[in-house]
Amino acid sequence: MAKAGKKYQEACKLLEAGKLYPVAEAMELVKKTATAKFDETIELHVRLGVDPKYADQQVRGAVVLPNGTGKSKRVLVFAKGEKVKEAEEAGADFVGSDEMVQKIQGGWLDFDVAVATPDMMGTVGRLGKVLGPRGLMPNPKLGTVTMDLAKAISEIKAGKVEYRTDKAGNIHCPIGKASFDVEKLQQNYQTLIDTLNRVRPAAAKGQYMRSITVSATMGPGVPVALN
Repeated sequence: MAKAGKKYQEACKLLEAGKLYPVAEAMELVKKTATAKFDETIELHVRLGVDPKYADQQVRGAVVLPNGTGKSKRVLVFAKGEKVKEAEEAGADFVGSDEMVQKIQGGWLDFDVAVATPDMMGTVGRLGKVLGPRGLMPNPKLGTVTMDLAKAISEIKAGKVEYRTDKAGNIHCPIGKASFDVEKLQQNYQTLIDTLNRVRPAAAKGQYMRSITVSATMGPGVPVALN
């Protein structure tokens, strides 16, 4: 087993074993554990009391964080006709139809989020095996298959993030950067937690939120007290 680096070990010393920290204190600590030379991403990890192998217990969606994520996302829009101009004016980084499909089939994936108008999904569907495993396939449930391209693009640029349970029922989602102040991180955290509570599956039994942890890219997890 690989030995943890000195910076990681020093960061671990800031944490008290077995302690669950109030949100504000957890945000202060996670900023202190971000000691890398780059602006580390702060991530939220939530263990939910759901069994994702059942469709009615899967948790998936998207939410706009009030303070964004600190990362600028490159948006690709599949559209044609008048919708091309709408997408370009809304700030899309790439816009096209069949030519974009061919480009992606050729190996190009230089974008972070894909949006499509409903009439383009028949064409975009050919990319299912490429975009699906990477989580890049446009999805109406996530607001990325829509006729309102201006709204979709503006939300993504403003800090819209997707959340989805993994096979073990965990959610992993960015809530900002280490350079954010505590208040901004706390607001983003609360927005995501409130959203997860709101979309709790009716089929989920017992305790819904089992544990919450925040961590910097290169730092240890900071356990957060459940309210």
